[in-house]
Amino acid sequence: MTTMESLIGLVNRIQRACTVLGDYGDDDNTFSSLWEALPSVAVVGGQSSGKSSVLESIVGRDFLPRGSGIVTRRPLVLQLHKIEDGAQEYAEFLHIPKRRFTDFSNIMGERDLNLIPYFPHLAMVRKEIQDETDRVTGRTKQISPVPIHLSIYSPNVVNLTLIDLPGLTKVAIEGQPESIVQDIEVMVRSYVEKPNCIILAISPANQDIATSDAIKLSREVDPSGDRTFGVLTKLDLMDKGTNALDVLEGRSYRLQQPWVGIVNRSQADINKNVDMIVARRKEREYFATSPDYGHLANKMGSEYLAKLLSKHLESVIRARIPSITSLINKSIDELESEMDHLGRPIAVDAGAQLYTILELCRAFDRIFKEHLDGGRPGGDRIYGVFDNQLPAALKKLPFDRHLSQQNVRKVVSEADGYQPHLIAPEQGYRRLIEGSLNYFRGPAEASVDAVHFVLKELVRKSIGETQELKRFPTLQAEIAAASNEALERFREDSRKTVVRLVDMESSYLTVEFFRRLPQEVEKGGNPATPNPDRYSEGHFRRIGSNVSSYVGMVAETLKNTIPKAVVYCQVREAKQSLLNHFYTLLGKKEAKQLLQMLDEDPAVMERRQQCAKRLELYKAARDEIDSMVIVGIFGAELAEFGEGKLPLTDLADLICLQVDSCTLINLEVMSIDWRSMSVDPGVDLPYRLMKSFGLFSG
Repeated sequence: MTTMESLIGLVNRIQRACTVLGDYGDDDNTFSSLWEALPSVAVVGGQSSGKSSVLESIVGRDFLPRGSGIVTRRPLVLQLHKIEDGAQEYAEFLHIPKRRFTDFSNIMGERDLNLIPYFPHLAMVRKEIQDETDRVTGRTKQISPVPIHLSIYSPNVVNLTLIDLPGLTKVAIEGQPESIVQDIEVMVRSYVEKPNCIILAISPANQDIATSDAIKLSREVDPSGDRTFGVLTKLDLMDKGTNALDVLEGRSYRLQQPWVGIVNRSQADINKNVDMIVARRKEREYFATSPDYGHLANKMGSEYLAKLLSKHLESVIRARIPSITSLINKSIDELESEMDHLGRPIAVDAGAQLYTILELCRAFDRIFKEHLDGGRPGGDRIYGVFDNQLPAALKKLPFDRHLSQQNVRKVVSEADGYQPHLIAPEQGYRRLIEGSLNYFRGPAEASVDAVHFVLKELVRKSIGETQELKRFPTLQAEIAAASNEALERFREDSRKTVVRLVDMESSYLTVEFFRRLPQEVEKGGNPATPNPDRYSEGHFRRIGSNVSSYVGMVAETLKNTIPKAVVYCQVREAKQSLLNHFYTLLGKKEAKQLLQMLDEDPAVMERRQQCAKRLELYKAARDEIDSMVIVGIFGAELAEFGEGKLPLTDLADLICLQVDSCTLINLEVMSIDWRSMSVDPGVDLPYRLMKSFGLFSG
């Protein structure tokens, strides 16, 4: 049963689904194009080459719009389906799938599947093609790459899919843009340059083949001629005494595929409404009785062309199944991965919404902590503040100016007032020390601010790196605002703490440090004695030196305690309670407010819908291919199983024996990954396969 009908029918179904999804090979790189992987037959020809007549001859019905200039302004994907003899033929458009168009004569009818009444006396198929073209291009002479899908079901056709493209032209007519010539060629080329496209090149026999637009283009995209079928029209209109045998027999222009001659209806026949069946009979008679082409009669004509193309398309599809399957499997993996990133649709229940928000917050919080703890970059910048910025700032403090000999004399003298100090200028010392220690406020607060800005930046980065949050811009903003508000509170606490550390050093001096200073100065000699000249230069220099030593000791202390205070008040709190206040507020919000916080980016919602639809298409295509392959290989056995003649266990043994021994050439050719099915030989595989084509519902 892996027949021409099932293979071409499979491709037809996938093509229709691709069109619904907007995938028609238009170089949209946001998704892998399944359309481009599907073999197709593109009909190419210049205007007035007889292209429309060839298509109508193949179908056996007069249904295409006619007129002067560019009539085909959108690609027409024409899918022919052979049905049982005696069945009523009908047509369906993809954009109005519930309607059937019947009676292909000039008096046409339309019937809706839901019993919509007939609309007689209208050439409905032709009119609908024209109307659907105008819906996209307007009533202008513009063109569009968006295809129209038309399926025709008839006992008088072969299974075949053809894509009718706008006719190539050399000159723009009135009402057309100057770029129309190039626009049409670009559109046609976008189809025929694909390696899976079979080119049906239409050329009139009464013109030099060297000037054929279709042959010129096909030669550029298919120089070997492997994908090109040549069709010569208007053989009956050639000058007397001439023929096209050199072309048809491949002497003047050789293709790897055969040339086929066609005799279409004349304009007079069209005007007289000559039936297509009659036209086909006349065509057969022409070739059978022609002295030039009689020996080729069995390989000429529209009926032969249709059968030839159908057979070739079926063989190409069969050969391409492995690559199609590979693309489908790859695309499914990519889409499922993207769906995981995009996340599930939002729940309606308020409790579920709250749970979702909390989970998203935890995901952000986890990444934020990874930045701080070293799993991600950024936390090292905090260490840089303590190891580089703070020490550098302490070194730059203007102690040399504050403890200059001139300033020391001034401060000490002012501290003594009208009574000079007796032994040591204690008040002067205290004022000099307090003045020096006040300088530490700046670096301490700067460290707090520096760490604060690092934490804010890490919040911003963490929000951006939380994949689950990308779809919720409102929640991102809420988390950012709540985090920054918390960081501001932590900064204020930290600032108060480090300033308090500085004030603590000023409030109580380490007296023991000064008691040791004279011993250190006079080390190795006699204990130092007070200088009798209390206002000498050396005396003030010694005071400045002593204060500088004390300030240096305090600087070393603060260099260790400020980082501890900052980490405790800011970093530790950020790790432990960054969103605690936010969580409290969340518990008080109503369902409507929670839903607003989960307001998704419309682009993300649209992307998820596109991914879901495409994923459904690919999985359905994969299942159809799986079913078709196994039915084609075990068709007889499955028929016996269906009739109750073959036990399920025997069928299972047959399938698994073949798979286990790797003798199933067709299965290998189809590139189906059986191992991914977790096969339990004898049971799982046949169940999986039979379920895929509906023979087993357990």
